[in-house]
Amino acid sequence: MIEAFPNADAAADAVAAALVAQLTAPGPKHLMVTGGRGPGPVYDRLARTDLDWSRVTVTLSDDRFVPLGAPESNEQMVRDRLLQGAGAAAKLVPLNGEAKTPDDAARAIEPAIRALLPFDAALLGMGPDGHIASLYATDVRAAANLAADGQRLAVGVRSPGWSPYVPRVSLTGRALYDCKLIVLLVGGDDKRAVIEQILADPDFAPPAAALLRQTRGPVRIIWSPDAA
Repeated sequence: MIEAFPNADAAADAVAAALVAQLTAPGPKHLMVTGGRGPGPVYDRLARTDLDWSRVTVTLSDDRFVPLGAPESNEQMVRDRLLQGAGAAAKLVPLNGEAKTPDDAARAIEPAIRALLPFDAALLGMGPDGHIASLYATDVRAAANLAADGQRLAVGVRSPGWSPYVPRVSLTGRALYDCKLIVLLVGGDDKRAVIEQILADPDFAPPAAALLRQTRGPVRIIWSPDAA
């Protein structure tokens, strides 16, 4: 179930190819992307792809609740690396908007996210603790937020369980899994060990386990030994 590649470049090539394959058919397409260190090379490749990006609407799995331009901003990274070149023609649906709090931003973005469901493709990452998007095991609402049939499509996260420790807005399992293809990009032996334990031990249940055990959206796990 884990597709292993020799290095981060080869993994990025595979991820980009998988996402493009989901976006090439005629008609509007909806793409969910993520932040973190790993996906940047994927976005560089996508931005150079000969694809009708004017048909593609992009949103994020989660974002830090910081001003656009801040180094922690996932939106800024997506603008800088994906929405360039040919990719500049895509439409971006930010998560933060003009809201004053993460909770307000989450409530405000729900109608726009609902209109994008189901996603044609999604790229997610995973933290060393097994979190996905900004959904952490330390959150008392973790089970509800990770559920495939939950009530909310987005939630505010006031106390994230991993650095950087800034408030966030995150899509929930109900939105994350409603996708024709989910690609989970991970790197390093520590993250591979987490994935392998999830696959082998049904009692091991970090947030990524909910993603890998749900049945709504097929998941490809792409791994390389480079940290991501």
